[in-house]
Amino acid sequence: MQTSPTFTLLEAANWRDYELLDSGEGQKLERFGKYIFSRPESQAMWSRALPASEWNNAHAVFQPSAEESGGHWDFKKKVDEKWMMKYALPPSVPQNPNRILGDEREASLRFWAMTTPGRHLGVFPEVASHWDFMADSVRKADRQPNMLNLFGYTGLASLAAAAVGAQVTHVDASKKSVSWARANQELSGLSSKPIRWIVEDAVKYVQREAKRGVKYDGIILDPPKFGRGPKGEVWEVYKSLPNLLDMCRACLSNNPLFVIVTVYAVRASAIHVAQALDEMMKKYKGEIDSGELVTRETSANRLISQAVYARWYSK
Repeated sequence: MQTSPTFTLLEAANWRDYELLDSGEGQKLERFGKYIFSRPESQAMWSRALPASEWNNAHAVFQPSAEESGGHWDFKKKVDEKWMMKYALPPSVPQNPNRILGDEREASLRFWAMTTPGRHLGVFPEVASHWDFMADSVRKADRQPNMLNLFGYTGLASLAAAAVGAQVTHVDASKKSVSWARANQELSGLSSKPIRWIVEDAVKYVQREAKRGVKYDGIILDPPKFGRGPKGEVWEVYKSLPNLLDMCRACLSNNPLFVIVTVYAVRASAIHVAQALDEMMKKYKGEIDSGELVTRETSANRLISQAVYARWYSK
């Protein structure tokens, strides 16, 4: 590798509307805004710290089915169809004295959370550390960066970048997710910010952008283990990610700010993701940070690893 990557257990420490309350015995107990949920967590191979009465206080428990991501919610108490959550991007002071874009003060994101058949609730809280990192990079840039968010889900990374001055292209194969993301944009008061919402297969979109000569200063990829595009395109992360990274390289500007890759639900080590990213970025001068996205309990101070990641950033 061009540099030895650092290995980090990266925590999203700035949440107020989310908590990992407890975990153990294959489950995790979490607060999303005003509601408490119990969801499966195979890595929680220890005893629960909180008493059963606290777990029994959950508004809903997700019951998985035999399918990998299937199942249903068992509601114990009334839960709104959707509810608002907030996340505040921390303020930063730009290092570049010529920086004139955006607002250096705290920027607040507002978004809708809701229960879904796939056990998720519209936000992956552990990736908020990437939002903070991107916001800081955009604020310190000497230009308005052009950012590409692939597999963008409900748009929170896109909103975080746009809120502090970036122009963003958000791509997801799910029309429902993109509609949810647009609703989050409106709820956050960011409707005037330059975000393009694209319902498309990520690989096909990047191929077209490369042919058109479109360049991006930052790229974030949050691919699933397996998925299908709007026209049945098959995505398998081990086979598809190296090819996508190669195509993304053709879309990078001459002086990119960052590339962030987060991978869930696979057996890959962070070092494997870092090495793939290093190959992609070998002609650029920068550094690679890699490791695991982790969430810390408020009950027993234990950590749960949620995903592996690698991110390249310019020196």
